[in-house]
Amino acid sequence: MSKPHWRPARVADFRAIAAIAARIHPDLPESPEVFMEKMQLYPPGCRVLVAGDAVAGYGLAHPWTQHQIPPLDGFLGRLPETADCLYVHDVAVLPDQRGGVLRAYIAEVEELARAAGIATLALVSVYTTRPLWKHLGFRPVTADAELHAKLASYGPGATYMLRDLAAA
Repeated sequence: MSKPHWRPARVADFRAIAAIAARIHPDLPESPEVFMEKMQLYPPGCRVLVAGDAVAGYGLAHPWTQHQIPPLDGFLGRLPETADCLYVHDVAVLPDQRGGVLRAYIAEVEELARAAGIATLALVSVYTTRPLWKHLGFRPVTADAELHAKLASYGPGATYMLRDLAAA
């Protein structure tokens, strides 16, 4: 059996993506149509983790504007013309496939950002993942009132984080 690897997501993967999202994020549900829109708006940022013949995880990233957190389970409509970050919207991996695969996905996202002339990655850390993201070079951003209000829909402990690629 081959080592798990990331590949571009396909429309045929969306049933598996939705199932993984429902399993990993039961308290942060998003509709499959929201995932599909991200793939349509920025296909290079939508990847799946393949283990054997099965999809075992996914990652969704797209160009965005720093400190403007996209709404959870909301449509983007369009990408900003002057994006200053690549926003990692979600990475979810089944428990039996974890262990180094996140680092590989972030490396791919970093390459996409650099190719687009974007020098920053952004994300919202949920659950207890903040130490993991810090280990990957992201730093927490102190939330002002507006940012704090936007983070509320992401659950308790949600933290907005940035990674400067110039320092990576």
